[in-house]
Amino acid sequence: MMPYLRKKKLLFIVNDASFFLSHRAPIATQALSKGYDVHVATPTCGAERKIQALGFAFHSIQFDRGGTNPFKDFSTLFHLWKLIRKLSPDVVHLVTIKPVLYGGLVCRLLGVGAVVSAISGLGSVFIAQSLIDRFVRWGVTFLYRIALSHGNQIVIFQNPDDLKLLQDNTGVLASKCRLIKGSGVCLSSYRYIDPPLGRLRVVMASRLLREKGVWEFVEAATILKQQGTAAEFLLAGDVDLGNPSSLTEEDLRNIENQGVVTIVGYQKSLASFFSLSHIVVLPSYREGLPKVLIEAAAVGRPVVTTDVPGCRDAIEPETTGVLVPPRNASLLARAIKRLLDDSVERRSMGERARLLAEREFGLEHVVKTHMEIYRELLGT
Repeated sequence: MMPYLRKKKLLFIVNDASFFLSHRAPIATQALSKGYDVHVATPTCGAERKIQALGFAFHSIQFDRGGTNPFKDFSTLFHLWKLIRKLSPDVVHLVTIKPVLYGGLVCRLLGVGAVVSAISGLGSVFIAQSLIDRFVRWGVTFLYRIALSHGNQIVIFQNPDDLKLLQDNTGVLASKCRLIKGSGVCLSSYRYIDPPLGRLRVVMASRLLREKGVWEFVEAATILKQQGTAAEFLLAGDVDLGNPSSLTEEDLRNIENQGVVTIVGYQKSLASFFSLSHIVVLPSYREGLPKVLIEAAAVGRPVVTTDVPGCRDAIEPETTGVLVPPRNASLLARAIKRLLDDSVERRSMGERARLLAEREFGLEHVVKTHMEIYRELLGT
């Protein structure tokens, strides 16, 4: 009689359910098909039914994503302790900053067998330069040093700058680090589509946060309109009330009242949204590796983005897009105008962007690499 083989239990801990669905669900789905017992812990926000419909067990856990309230954070630590101790997972996959920090600490204390820590970006604490921010950055770095010291752990980075920064400041071993460029894109869903005829359209799609460069996009559009540019400027995304740097509804009304940028809200299908555009813009201050730039490349659109970690890693400068300094609306406007005025360069950059997506950003490669990481940690 064959002995009963228990399914390996895989627990994802993410601070936002919608982020899990858009960035990690394909990995979890593949793990499920490989025989893993998959569990997902995120804050409750109405998306839990979608998570359960995919075949995953859902657990509600609260994260104060942008806050620094020690009492709320201690409560998060306590609930993570209870959940991980109850489930006794074989692998814990931690995604985004607080899950990596707090989940990593709890996994060490409870002796979890294997941990994957996904650094999808270092957040605004590594951008801001005030005295308070520097103190907070010191504390966060100290927590990273503890959270990334598990004996059987793989740390996934999306760009080499983040990898080097944390290696230099936490001492995480190179043998524990992996570089995976983003969360991938389904190339069969994001097909190359010829740019539409008619009025040129410049779009930005992101969470509406200050550090995404929303104000620089609005200012650049204003500069170009004042210069007589006839292009249409669209801003897609929602406010994120859980993030202290989010724009407010009043900010959006003020932008719309200026009559330069049209706010179109959250777009369920970025493939369709980008296919109706001519140029995609992301003037972010720092990223892990922005999925919107991968999606823009897959559809075949040239990009104007900033020369910062993450953004510059998502394009081939002067081949698939143009880099500009961060926080500089005038140079951003100049780069956008360059592509608006040159249809040949626009089209050739878009075609080469699609080739880049096929070469480096396919979802199948990202999912396969994660399955190999799980097997490596489990020794199977």
